[in-house]
Amino acid sequence: MNIGLSNKIRALAQAKYVEPALKAGNDKFSIRVRDLLNDLQMEGFPGGHTPQVCSALQTAKFLRDNGIQIEAIEGPPSKMSPTVVVRYRVASLKQRQHSLESRVEQTNVEDPAARALRLSEKLRGILKDELAEYGGGEAFLRWIRSENEHAA
Repeated sequence: MNIGLSNKIRALAQAKYVEPALKAGNDKFSIRVRDLLNDLQMEGFPGGHTPQVCSALQTAKFLRDNGIQIEAIEGPPSKMSPTVVVRYRVASLKQRQHSLESRVEQTNVEDPAARALRLSEKLRGILKDELAEYGGGEAFLRWIRSENEHAA
């Protein structure tokens, strides 16, 4: 698999489909693999990379970098065809946090999901601060292991 080509595929998908959808305020959008293949061909990319295009649109890196989640993948069972359509929804932490704050302000009563998100984000922050005091995650694990060795 050509990693450089995968990065170019993700960059074009981001510029041509993700960013316009996000700028328009859409919380859901889709990318048709056939359309992206046509866009790539117009950019001078080599043909015959359908599986790589399908994979690039489904990678954790693409999802994380764009703050999106896959809602559905339509197409054949292999999910590796020009007929594949990947449906996304916006799921960035910033947007989820903003959504949570809006819901709390509107109702002044948190539902269980909103409360769980708020509390887990606080715990994440506390854990991040604690790990930083030990010099990061690896240093913390070394400290834990050294305590276990002395106890044994």
